Amino acid sequence: MSKLFYPKLAVTNIKKNGKFYFPYLLTYVGTISMFYIMSAISNNSRISTMPDAQSMTTIMNLGTIVIGIFSVIFLFYTHSFLMKRRKKELGLYNILGMEKKHLAKMLFLETAITSAAGLACGLGCGILFNKLIILILEKILHFDSGIRFEIPGISVLITLVLFAVISLLTLLSDFARIKLSNPIELLNGSSVGEKEPKTKIIMTLIGFACISTGYAIAIITDSPLDALLLFFLAVVLVIIGTYLIFTTGSIAILKLLKKNKKYYYKTSHFTSVSGMLYRMKQNAVGLANICVLSTMVLVMVSTTVCLYIGAEDTLMNRYPTDMNFEQYYDLNDAPDPEKIVNIIKDTADKNAYTLTDFKDYSYLSFITGKQGDVLSTTPSNEMTGSDVHILVLVTADEYNRLTGNSETLTGSDVLMYESGKSIGSSFVLFDQRYTVTKKLDSDFMNSNYSGYDFNLHYIVVADDSTLRTIFNEQKNIYGDSSSPMEHYIEFNLKNPNGSTVDAFKTLQNALGGLESFNGECREANRDSFYSIYGCFLFLGVFLGLLFTMAAVLIIYYKQISEGYDDKERYHVMQNVGMSKTEVKQSIGSQVLTVFFMPLIIAALHILASFKMITKLLSLFGLYNIPLFAGCSALTFLSFAVIYAVVYILTAKVYYKIVNA
Repeated sequence: MSKLFYPKLAVTNIKKNGKFYFPYLLTYVGTISMFYIMSAISNNSRISTMPDAQSMTTIMNLGTIVIGIFSVIFLFYTHSFLMKRRKKELGLYNILGMEKKHLAKMLFLETAITSAAGLACGLGCGILFNKLIILILEKILHFDSGIRFEIPGISVLITLVLFAVISLLTLLSDFARIKLSNPIELLNGSSVGEKEPKTKIIMTLIGFACISTGYAIAIITDSPLDALLLFFLAVVLVIIGTYLIFTTGSIAILKLLKKNKKYYYKTSHFTSVSGMLYRMKQNAVGLANICVLSTMVLVMVSTTVCLYIGAEDTLMNRYPTDMNFEQYYDLNDAPDPEKIVNIIKDTADKNAYTLTDFKDYSYLSFITGKQGDVLSTTPSNEMTGSDVHILVLVTADEYNRLTGNSETLTGSDVLMYESGKSIGSSFVLFDQRYTVTKKLDSDFMNSNYSGYDFNLHYIVVADDSTLRTIFNEQKNIYGDSSSPMEHYIEFNLKNPNGSTVDAFKTLQNALGGLESFNGECREANRDSFYSIYGCFLFLGVFLGLLFTMAAVLIIYYKQISEGYDDKERYHVMQNVGMSKTEVKQSIGSQVLTVFFMPLIIAALHILASFKMITKLLSLFGLYNIPLFAGCSALTFLSFAVIYAVVYILTAKVYYKIVNA
């Protein structure tokens, strides 16, 4: 036998199965390219010069890991589709005299050829498009990122090793499948599962219970902290429920329809129900995968786009004024609070700065839990995020100075402004009961916590003595974790001789001798904001494209598989009296119904998770719910259009196979 027999046979097989191999190779190349690009950016030597470089590196590394893990799972899954369609071919080779070792040799050469071609094209495309992606990233970041075109050796090596290992593992799985199969099983491999599926009531109920529980968690969660802790649990429950609903729940529903004789024994219902019952067994996992991938695309793209578009709002929420300064101190050894104010004003006069909206105040803030009407300082394992309360305390004199009011308080009387859960008309703090004599209806302070969606309480106490008592009590209980007093100054500034950032640096230098001092400037942090949110957008869109590509390939293979499975049924239905038009309409309606089911369920997942996602966005300082609703709707409509186009294109392939 010629030494070139097996190589020629391998090449011939790849060409002959082009409709299976070509889409797989395109996805293989695309996955390699995307992994390399993400890895190359995270390993770029200039990334350390960017604002908030550590956060950006973390985000890019996370993206690289996610793409790597997804590549392993996805390529294994799609390769199984490819091999399922080739089982009959391999079985025929086996019957015609090729031993299993010969089949293994042939598959080895096919894998070697496709892997080598895929790695070469994938790395080539990754290197070629890396420069373009960097330019797009710089555009997103709103500044010159400092990233330059490089070909990091470590990224090339990691990419080659990872995808070579994936190819090796898929090849080993093929070897195992051939070794454990006999020729008859291989010949019938693509037809396995044609018997009517069994109803699994318990699994169906578990599926509905998982989705219902996940939805309930997403809908009833009010606290952003609780949302952060429970989001992963809700996601896992919904994913498990989605797979169970598609694999068992859909079959149970169709079986119930089949038992309804009045409904089932009608021409249109008979063919559609029986057809979908068959399809759901064959393609349930694929449909569930499409649904999960679609949901992931919708969530990632809509949230990252919303964060990026709302970055300016978030920046304004985080920094309501041009700049602010804080000094932390012990109330029992207090510095002169006016010292920092005088330095700022003197420096402003010397440099011709114009200060407006100037405000300064001293306050004490700390976190506590609530048990009944007692604000407890003892951590509890049963305490959730919704039980956490932030207290911000000022004296009546400070409140009157800030607001221009003339409130008078005595003893344990307090005024209170609340956001989130109320702590009632009276409460106990450090064994002392305080009575709320008046609920304030406006936020009279702009402390660091005013931009966060937590249980927040601004409390006005009678005098310095009351504040000092509370300060010492929390210091004794919390120890090293106790909160200091804070003197907070905020203002807007005009610098006729330069930028706001230059003025901020001048003020920082003037205040440099003060201990426990911190200053922030909105403009100085703008690049850092866009660096982080731009990276989130880049990662979200990048992964969205990857998952969309995966969903498209699964859809393509699903249509091809159904085409070959329906080919015989198509002719049988015509032979029993149905016209060609009726058969086509019947099968078309089944395909259309099943095809768009994942998209509909993905939309339900998004609706159910809407509230929880808005709570998570509030942790980033974004409270613009209409913006997120708009981004979600636009993302869904865009994805639905892509989904419909994919359906139209793959449906043509399906009908071509059926009518062959």
